[in-house]
Amino acid sequence: MTPEVTMSLVVLVAAATVMILNETSLSVALPAVMADFGIPATSAQWLTTGFMLTMAVVIPTTGFLIERFSTRQIFVASVLLFMAGTTLAALAPTFLVLLAGRVIQASGTALAMPLLMTVTMTLVPPQRRGTIMGIISVVISVAPALGPTVGGLILDRFSWHFIFWFMLPLGLLILALGVAKLPNVGETRETPLDVPSVVLSVFAFGGLVYGLSSIEQMLAGNATVPVVVTVVGVVSLVFFVRRQLALAKDSRALLDLRPFTIRNYTIAVVIMLLAMGLLLGSVTVLPIYLQTSLGVTAMTAGLVVMPGGLLQGLLSPIIGRIFDSVGPRPLMIPGALAMAVSIWLLSLLGEDAALWKVVAIYMLFAVSVGFMMTPLMTTSLASLPQELYSHGSAILTTLQQLAGATGTALLIVVLTRGTQLGEESGLGEAAATAQGASWAFMVGGTLAVVAAAMTPLVKRVRVDAEETAPVAPGDA
Repeated sequence: MTPEVTMSLVVLVAAATVMILNETSLSVALPAVMADFGIPATSAQWLTTGFMLTMAVVIPTTGFLIERFSTRQIFVASVLLFMAGTTLAALAPTFLVLLAGRVIQASGTALAMPLLMTVTMTLVPPQRRGTIMGIISVVISVAPALGPTVGGLILDRFSWHFIFWFMLPLGLLILALGVAKLPNVGETRETPLDVPSVVLSVFAFGGLVYGLSSIEQMLAGNATVPVVVTVVGVVSLVFFVRRQLALAKDSRALLDLRPFTIRNYTIAVVIMLLAMGLLLGSVTVLPIYLQTSLGVTAMTAGLVVMPGGLLQGLLSPIIGRIFDSVGPRPLMIPGALAMAVSIWLLSLLGEDAALWKVVAIYMLFAVSVGFMMTPLMTTSLASLPQELYSHGSAILTTLQQLAGATGTALLIVVLTRGTQLGEESGLGEAAATAQGASWAFMVGGTLAVVAAAMTPLVKRVRVDAEETAPVAPGDA
């Protein structure tokens, strides 16, 4: 790769890393925010839910936006939105202002990942894509896991406002580098914006993420609004899909769904969604188990996942280079098996588990996810013709949001139910929570087995220099 391409990717990866870290770093500060503004946990949770909702609403439009506007325009808009939201959140005198800042932040973040994937697939030669996607997988899977640790380290010395203040100099540096070094990639085309598609997208993806985030309330039987919103989301999604299929005939779709007609892309995406849902769900359940059952502090709980995240980050580029040589299966199959084994091992931990065992098992889990994410991301997008890269990236990132919300909701529901049954049977809080966590990880382990069973179906994509479309040979 040329130095110009390398610098472009460095800028885009740096931007995405800062934004994704910021997405999850606030989670450990929610108690402090609640105390400062005098709000209940249900209100504070909107700082997380609102971010996810905004991402889910904006990401489906990025396929259209990347085709319509230049790379530099999208990048500048992304970073400026993120910085505007960060500044507003840092200065927030009230909870509503803080929430508005988070929504604006999320709008910028939603543009970053699809842009990064599209530029990578366009500029990086096929024989180097695995290596670069290995680095990108660090942003997708490691940065969210390390966010709470970063937030905890900041809170040890400063107020929650500084979680945002520390992001601003980084944002300014990234913006300056992007304006100076980032080229425009590909050609833009004058595609009219289909407003009904945008409206349906808002109701569909926003409704589904909100519903998944409220699943505990729905199961408790006292959540009319979440049920209604979820139903509206499902119905809107049906109409959204029908409209995109119709508009695709004239190349006017807001989100072109043709990538789903390519079998290799679809299978890789399904496995990736299972892995992403299990990753985010496990990262949510594990701190609850650590703090309630093992009695560790929030900081210690954050540090428990750090070695696994760091190891995954170190190995991901190496995994990418190996992928460039051997293809997806030699990495994905052992990775999926290790993921299933590690989650089942987590289900065996009780209220008196040694902390080193938790650290060791989570390290195995984190590395196993790394063995899967890079091959899956690279193979899924490499299976597409170049004109579908932007839409394939948008679909992938949109579904990752839904998978994260689904995985988290599913495991938390099982955790809650298992804990309740444990307490009703006379167990103490620590033992009951350990039982709930065990049940949650059993469900996760079962889904991991499903993912492992699907991995042999993913084929290696071979791209000939003279060809304009990738080929997934049957004997790969």
